[in-house]
Amino acid sequence: MRDIRLRDLPSFVRTTDPNDLLFKYCLECTGRASEGSAVIFHTFDVLEQEVLNALYSMFPRVYTIGPLQLLLNQIQEVYLSSIGCNIWKEEVECLQWLDSNKPKSVIYVNFGSITTVTKEQLVEFGMGLAKSGHPFLWIIRPDMVTGDSKILPPEFTQETKERSFICSWCPQEEVLNHPSVGGFLTHSGWGSTIESISSGVPMLCWPFFADQQTNCRYTCSEWGIGMEIDNNVKRDKVVKLVRELMEGEKGKSMKKKAMEWKKLAEEANGPSGSSSMNLDKLVKEVLLS
Repeated sequence: MRDIRLRDLPSFVRTTDPNDLLFKYCLECTGRASEGSAVIFHTFDVLEQEVLNALYSMFPRVYTIGPLQLLLNQIQEVYLSSIGCNIWKEEVECLQWLDSNKPKSVIYVNFGSITTVTKEQLVEFGMGLAKSGHPFLWIIRPDMVTGDSKILPPEFTQETKERSFICSWCPQEEVLNHPSVGGFLTHSGWGSTIESISSGVPMLCWPFFADQQTNCRYTCSEWGIGMEIDNNVKRDKVVKLVRELMEGEKGKSMKKKAMEWKKLAEEANGPSGSSSMNLDKLVKEVLLS
């Protein structure tokens, strides 16, 4: 991982406590990986080629089978259509609201299924989105705000009532692929990151913990499709970055790069793509073992 910094490494391995439970768990899992007959990664070859090349020399078999949602979308069996993978109930009304907006005009905001924010951070994000002048779809889970109630100031409602939609959860893949969505403010979880890549949507990254700092580093520095928001979030910085993403020159460059990565992700999942072939190999190995 070239030019990686300490702050970019997963939070679990930056601990100073050798008895930290998550650190010990990661250490155990890493040690056991070499005992397996294969290691499976939710990625695709060209996205992380340098790291994968290093892993190929460490493990007997490495299978990259991502992005998974592109593989799933190829399945036609009707009986599988009712199977979901969300832990929260989706509010599909947001899709109708997206229909009413112009192409690439909406910024989608979602910090994932477990990331929490303080009341102060909620207000700074909210007022930053309000002052940016851009329409936004914001997912605020019932358990997202720590300690206090999730109350936004009256001026937030006054400034955004005509150009915002707030709900507790949504069908993220459909949202990211909606024509009106032009950017994604995310916690940089891997699921959200690779879904955004698959949809060709550039990101504003606010990593919280676990692998999110590493994902943020690659999104911004290696793949050229993101900009980072400081952990100590301030509304003025949110305004600046949202406007840069949605209307600035760097934003245009990121959008172009994001579409290039989308095409590469689709190629990896095509009939002769690396992920499709790896999935076939994996299934055959499992059936023969």
